[in-house]
Amino acid sequence: MRPSFALGLPLLLLPVLAALPFISAHSQTAAVRIDPPAVEAPTSEGLETAVLAGGCFWGVQAVYQHTKGVVNAVSGYAGGSPNDANYKDVSFGRTGHAEAVRVTFDPRVVSYGKILQIFFSVAHDPTQLNRQGPDYGTQYRSEIFAQSDAQRRVAKAYIAQLDTARAFTKRIVTKTDADKAKFYPAEEYHQDFAVKNPTHAYIVVHDKPKVAELKALFPDVYRDTPMTVAAAKAAGH
Repeated sequence: MRPSFALGLPLLLLPVLAALPFISAHSQTAAVRIDPPAVEAPTSEGLETAVLAGGCFWGVQAVYQHTKGVVNAVSGYAGGSPNDANYKDVSFGRTGHAEAVRVTFDPRVVSYGKILQIFFSVAHDPTQLNRQGPDYGTQYRSEIFAQSDAQRRVAKAYIAQLDTARAFTKRIVTKTDADKAKFYPAEEYHQDFAVKNPTHAYIVVHDKPKVAELKALFPDVYRDTPMTVAAAKAAGH
């Protein structure tokens, strides 16, 4: 989702234009079947949150909205100041923010390790640091914003495990060192974008395949009806 301010184009038209030249060369890379993490986080009784950055937040949000045990997945920004936690500023890549998704989940249904397995396998390509598909810049970096020391330990151990197993053709470049960076929800028009705009060119080319791959590789946690932000609010989450 590269910004269109310099060209004076309407903001939401840009992904359509951006997607078209990349349909053949940069469509979503096929998901990678990987082992689950050998190290897991302790299971708590209450809900937990994970904050993950893996390129355009539309697709990452869509993947987790189709994941059982996720009670809410919100698109937003993490890694920078609250003063510039908005799409216009973040899109220039100079704020320190990454487009991220805050995933609220029930660890008794889906573990933090499974959340990470999905993140590395289908939600994005963890071997690309500052690019996903047609989108490039530090705001599209691969990063796990651990919400606890336990989450950081699991994330670091899992990356080491996958690199040792050569699960990918290149080494994982996902960052894990941010110290509990604050998350800021994105603008309303970004929430539930894939659900609201299923025929949008960007969604069709880059994000629908991710949801299809979630269903194919993780049928045990896939749900057909997405848990949208709107539905989560109605349920009190």
